[in-house]
Amino acid sequence: MKIPFKYTLRSILKRKTTTAVTILGVALVVFVFAAVLMMAYGIQKTLVSTGLPENVMVLRKAANGEISSIIDGDVQNVITTLPHIAKSSDGAQIISREPVVIITLEIITGGMSNVTVRGVDQTVKYLRPNVNLIEGKMFNPSLRELIVGSKISKKFKGAQIGSTVNFVGDEWKIVGVYESNGNGFESELWGDSRQLLNAFNRGSAVSTVTLKLDDVNNFDKFKRAFEADRRLNAYEPKIEQKFFEEQSALLAGFIQVVGIFITVVFSFGAMIGAMITMYSAVANRTVEIGTMRSLGFRRRSVMSAFLIESLTISFFGGLVGLFLASFLQFFSISTLNWNSFAELSFSFALSSDIAISSLIFAVIMGFVGGFLPSVRASRLNIVNALRAG
Repeated sequence: MKIPFKYTLRSILKRKTTTAVTILGVALVVFVFAAVLMMAYGIQKTLVSTGLPENVMVLRKAANGEISSIIDGDVQNVITTLPHIAKSSDGAQIISREPVVIITLEIITGGMSNVTVRGVDQTVKYLRPNVNLIEGKMFNPSLRELIVGSKISKKFKGAQIGSTVNFVGDEWKIVGVYESNGNGFESELWGDSRQLLNAFNRGSAVSTVTLKLDDVNNFDKFKRAFEADRRLNAYEPKIEQKFFEEQSALLAGFIQVVGIFITVVFSFGAMIGAMITMYSAVANRTVEIGTMRSLGFRRRSVMSAFLIESLTISFFGGLVGLFLASFLQFFSISTLNWNSFAELSFSFALSSDIAISSLIFAVIMGFVGGFLPSVRASRLNIVNALRAG
């Protein structure tokens, strides 16, 4: 004979204080668990959205990131001879030779941090159409001028329109602020590639070469032509989107591992709380348990009733924790990207997978915390339980 679910629900509502405390404990752990996953996913989402599927980046094979890659002028010229490179309306190849350097700026609230400065060609407007000026103007390629990502402009001193940034003995004027749909480019400063090369005395050697394919499906053909040229053996082409996805793997993975470890430690407190709640429920309902057993309810039915009660409490706790964590999507934070060694601003991001994982985690806590009390309830002696009343 099965015990009706309404008995479980009535039992939960009867013990409002202990139930609320347990729900709160589970909710806090789930909040931390979801926040960690949302942070890691936010980093991945920010960097993946930085690249476009029709853009190809070329960099040195041994390079872990853009700042450790060097492509000299001769190699750049070879790349321009390859097929399937898109052209603009005026017939120019849509290709950007990009030196990438790191400078240090002062944070408005105090302290210093590294910031990426990227040199780009004038064709960048075709290469990255999701980058839009929101204030000021585009930099003049003949002058020491920069445009700054909106997130950098808000966080660092001297990164606003009209200010000047000093590096390598030169003053660079900020003339514009741009946005790029919240992706990683908003954490950079952009200037003319030739001006940047000249300032750092790098000759014609850039960090990467980024180009647009004439058709997104022609990457394999482009790659075969690239690999067929022996002069390009030390370099490799990558879909821009895939490159930035790989850049997020190390940092996002570290956050997940450390964060989940801390969350699991915290979860022991929640499971102990659930266990205490359920042991208290068993102690207070000894006569009820004895009565149910005398009426013909089986041991496994009693065990199931108490276990379902624990799982229900934890599930509601998971919903509360997930609800609170969802508000983190309105906040942006920044950290040091280990691949670029520069500032990266990103927002917490929630996905269906994170929501499901968080609720499963809550249910697991409820199962672990309620299992032993449920076994105890099912094993109570009928006579002794009735005498306890």
